[in-house]
Amino acid sequence: MKFIQGQSRDQINFFPVSLGHSIDPENEVRIIDLFVKSLTIKDYGFRTDFTENSRPAYHPTYSLKLFIYEYLNKVPSSRDLEKECKSNIELMWLLKCLKPDHNTNSNFRRDNPKAIKNVFRTTVQIARHFDLIGGKLIARDY
Repeated sequence: MKFIQGQSRDQINFFPVSLGHSIDPENEVRIIDLFVKSLTIKDYGFRTDFTENSRPAYHPTYSLKLFIYEYLNKVPSSRDLEKECKSNIELMWLLKCLKPDHNTNSNFRRDNPKAIKNVFRTTVQIARHFDLIGGKLIARDY
């Protein structure tokens, strides 16, 4: 019986595949990227002024993109997210191959709760505008 064979890992491609070509045009990471680019980050309360004395910080837009991806894909921990950044091609595309560690991810959540809440309020407003949600409270008491 014949089996489908993979190509050699050492094979050099004549036409290299870019990250952009590897991500489907309908992929959710493209929507995350577009949404975060449309925001004026400073207006939401994210800190964008950092001193030049120490190691450069990641811009809050990258951390926000990572946070939204984590939320949508139910990634359970910062350490798991750190691993995903190193192996998941969607995250490589979304973060332009940056690989923030688990402390960076955790600190972003800890330091920006109000700003993150403001971003989620904006997503709800957008969803209401396009009639994606009704805004009704449905509850059941047992």
